[in-house]
Amino acid sequence: MNKPRRPVLVVIPAYDEAETVADVVRRVIAHANCDVLVVNDASGDDTAAQARAAGATVIDLPLNLGAWGATQTGMRYAQRNRYNTVVTLDADGQHHPEVLPSMLGALAEGDADVIIGTYAQRLSVAKRVAWWYFRMLTGLPVQDFTSGLRAYSRRAARALASREASLLDYQDMGVLMLLYQKGFRLCELETPMSPRRSGMSRVFASWFVVARYMLHTTILCFARLDVRGRIRQRIAERAGAAA
Repeated sequence: MNKPRRPVLVVIPAYDEAETVADVVRRVIAHANCDVLVVNDASGDDTAAQARAAGATVIDLPLNLGAWGATQTGMRYAQRNRYNTVVTLDADGQHHPEVLPSMLGALAEGDADVIIGTYAQRLSVAKRVAWWYFRMLTGLPVQDFTSGLRAYSRRAARALASREASLLDYQDMGVLMLLYQKGFRLCELETPMSPRRSGMSRVFASWFVVARYMLHTTILCFARLDVRGRIRQRIAERAGAAA
């Protein structure tokens, strides 16, 4: 007989987040009826000890796999342990665990397979330019491509735990494109977010980094989506409208 499914697992990938991870874990436990898994991405500090002391289950990775490698480890843990829903959020204190009940409620309504927590006010000029470009290129119905605050249905989490989803380049965009290709429904929910307590964005640290991100992700878009076909279709539609 199969064991009954567990309701919700919150997955928190963490790399050198000893200053903030315990507070994040405690707030998740306080505001959501769920289990908490911290995937310690080979941190050099005591991230793992802080997370365990706060009440989380911890997986210690022997090598640094990056944000997506750590997140997918959590997705696979959720599959093995029969969780219905997976929520991801960052360990740096940007995301507010108080919004988890609202996100889970929106997911339970059944109109979407993925709920993305977004905060438009945090978008810098660089991000707004990048997101406009990628919406035009991919057709993805998303305003914020890099928010790590997401709630996934069981089917969506299973897709992301698969081999096909391994080694996704620029995981934020790659995850969304994979799900979009497979017909999963994406929905955004406006949520509050706080500034980083330390460090800076890995993608938007400078205009050079932004340009490199956009170049690499453009290549990824062409490789994974029928961008050329979409462009040809748009040209044909405009030509037909002008005739």
